Amino acid sequence: MRGTLVVVPTYNEAASIRTIVGRVRDAVPDADVLIVDDASPDGTGSIADELATADRRITVLHRSAKSGLGSAYLAGFARAREGGYRYVVEIDADGSHDPLELRQMIALAEAEQLDLVIGSRWVPGGSVVNWPWSRRFISRTGNRYARAMLGSSIRDITAGFRVYRLSALDGLDRAVVSSQGYCFQVELAWRVERAGGHVRELPIQFVERVSGRSKMGPGIVAEALWRVTVWGVATRLGLSPLADA
Repeated sequence: MRGTLVVVPTYNEAASIRTIVGRVRDAVPDADVLIVDDASPDGTGSIADELATADRRITVLHRSAKSGLGSAYLAGFARAREGGYRYVVEIDADGSHDPLELRQMIALAEAEQLDLVIGSRWVPGGSVVNWPWSRRFISRTGNRYARAMLGSSIRDITAGFRVYRLSALDGLDRAVVSSQGYCFQVELAWRVERAGGHVRELPIQFVERVSGRSKMGPGIVAEALWRVTVWGVATRLGLSPLADA
C-alpha cells in the first residue's frame, strides 16, 4: 500500500500553484501530489502540467469545466483509491494552509490510527491571519451553528485542511454528490463522525490568500446553512438526515 496523496483542487490559481506545490513537496517529500484543475482559463492547468513533467511524484487531473470543490475532492479520492494510497490530504491551492503543519497531521494520523485529522482554526492554539472581523464572525458562527444543529464535537467542521484515512471514506464519500464548499466539508466530516470514525483536531495558523480571489461566496454559505438546518431538524425528528452510505 502506498502512503499519502495530497489533493490540490485548482481554479484560476496560476499565481499560487507553483509555490504551494513546491511547499508541499518540500514539507512532505514522501507524499505524492495530485492537482485537480477545472479548466482554469488563466493557464493553471498548463503550469500544473509543467510541474508534473519536472517531478514524477506530481500528477494532474484535467476536468472539462468548473464543477466545484466537492466534486474535485471526490475525483481526487477516487484517484487515491485507484492508486492504493493509505491517506489522502485536502489542502487549499492559495497558500492559506502551511504544508509544514501537514507533517504533524500525518504523523498523528499514523501514530493514533485516526480516521480524520483536521487542521483547526478554532481550537486552542489555532489562529487566523489577515481576516476581517466579518469573515471571522461568519466562520465562527457557522461552525457553532453546525455543531449545535448536528450534535457534532468538531469545532472547525468547515475547515479545508485535512488528512483522511482512505479506508474511513469507503462508501461515505461516494454518497456525497451535491454538497460544495463549506457544506461539502461539513457533510463529509459529519459522516465520518457519525460512522464512529476517530477524529482529532490540531491547531493551525490559517493565513488569508495574498493573490487571486476567494471562491467563497454568499451562495456557498447559504447552501451550508440550509443543508445543516435540514439535517439537524431531521435528526431531531428521528429521521435519517443522510442517505445510507
